[in-house]
Amino acid sequence: MSAPRTQRYRWLLHIDLDQFQVAVERLRSPELTGVPVIVGGNGDPAEARKVVTCASYEARAVGVRAGMPLRAAYRKMPDAVYLPLDMAAYDVASAQVMETLRESGHPIEVWGWDEAYAGVATGSDSLITDVAKGLRAQVFERSVLSCRVGISDNKQRAKMATGFAKRDESAGGVFLLDDRNWLALMGDAPTRDLWSVGPRTADKLAEMGIATVNDLIATPRDDLIARFGPHQGNWLYVLCRGGGDATITAEPFVAKSHSKSRTFAADLTAMDDISAAAAALTDELLTQVVAEGRVAFRVAVTVRTTTFYTRTKSRKLPAPTTDAAIITPVVDELLQKFEQGRPIRLLGVRLDLV
Repeated sequence: MSAPRTQRYRWLLHIDLDQFQVAVERLRSPELTGVPVIVGGNGDPAEARKVVTCASYEARAVGVRAGMPLRAAYRKMPDAVYLPLDMAAYDVASAQVMETLRESGHPIEVWGWDEAYAGVATGSDSLITDVAKGLRAQVFERSVLSCRVGISDNKQRAKMATGFAKRDESAGGVFLLDDRNWLALMGDAPTRDLWSVGPRTADKLAEMGIATVNDLIATPRDDLIARFGPHQGNWLYVLCRGGGDATITAEPFVAKSHSKSRTFAADLTAMDDISAAAAALTDELLTQVVAEGRVAFRVAVTVRTTTFYTRTKSRKLPAPTTDAAIITPVVDELLQKFEQGRPIRLLGVRLDLV
């Protein structure tokens, strides 16, 4: 396997999935939409030494946040729905999103389940904004998961731009932050708003009389080095001016699965039409898998109805294969397991690979 490739880019896009674990749970249980949901531990808010992994926006509005003890979250919001972590489900959902991002053709650096960076070599403001909007649309179309995209010339500022995309609904989920609007938007902000400045660092800065980003910019580099040491002192000097890491490390990627999905202009209702559409998707997938010299060991089918009710059913094959005569009947059997009579808006087929 070749070594990871690190390269500088004109534009860095930070893609951040909205309330990721909660969003995955709501796809499986649409009745949770609009309800305060808190995910963490085994879902028992009385469990000791367990913390919140993800809180819905309704829960965040009353102060529940990731990393908070579940018991503390319960005191703030006892009526919320508490759910256990489902790592396998989040792995599958995240993999689908990251594969979608990679298929865009841009180098992708994954930072976790719910965030990644994309590098774009060049382009005007309007072009890079269109790229960001396109990525959002592709992620939603494939996964029904919403994301926000921050645009800048380095990772740190792009991540901060994502925060503006979340706060400013008029931005359409995309926000560009660079030298042209940095001081106007960040100059009077507290130092805690800078990416990587935690509460302890902010407290130390406050002891020096530094409360805002402008205060930090006005502080001599030597003073910062004297207080924080050469590494962190220099970093704070660069960070407050909007500087950061402009590289993307796109690691060699071998997909664990391939999937194809299609959204239909007219909903599918007849079983023959549904089966034919699934068979066509399966044929496309098998062409790709065979070309890579790989074989499938599990088949999954995803159905999304006109109400955005989305379910996935899967089955392990008796033995790894690329034989359509074996795989297509399994796809048909999985289709029969869905509730019949619901108009289908989107149909997807996935093959897990070895």
